[in-house]
Amino acid sequence: MPCSTMKTSTPASWLIFKQGVMRKVYSIIIVLMAALTVSAQEEQKFSPEKFDAELQKFITEEAKLSTQEVVKFFPVYREMQSKQRALFERQRNLGNLMPQDEASCLKAVRERDETELEMKRIQKTYHERFLEFLPASKVYSILKAEDKFHRHMFRKFNRNRQPKQGNGPHPGNGQRPPQMPRNQK
Repeated sequence: MPCSTMKTSTPASWLIFKQGVMRKVYSIIIVLMAALTVSAQEEQKFSPEKFDAELQKFITEEAKLSTQEVVKFFPVYREMQSKQRALFERQRNLGNLMPQDEASCLKAVRERDETELEMKRIQKTYHERFLEFLPASKVYSILKAEDKFHRHMFRKFNRNRQPKQGNGPHPGNGQRPPQMPRNQK
């Protein structure tokens, strides 16, 4: 269905939309944390410059951006990422909260929802800016490439988390942890 003919959203579709946004936000946070952990495991410090360079190279190749498009796109893209990072930090802080009463829980839920909506507003604003100087097909390819890059980094993180052989059962290495015996009657 073309985007211009979409009907007004229902509560169920709004919930699905919110879940999708939340999943994407958490995926990005996990990938960034994964990159930090992978680098630490390799006895290297995380290099934001290296990560950004790999992301830029991947997006450029996957979306087949020309040199002129790269020059126009990435400064605006980095500006968007900067604003998103502030929200990721806020989201992380909200995730660490341990509300003790109903009023605090209600406030935390509303703050999380507002953070997610703000993230979506930033994305929409910057997607519109990208469309000012790139065709829609390139913007769509960029979005897909960004998602693919983050999935790739997440898989790489998971591969590097698996313990070396001889370390015994571990939930990440394909072996089941030892089971507790059931009570016999």
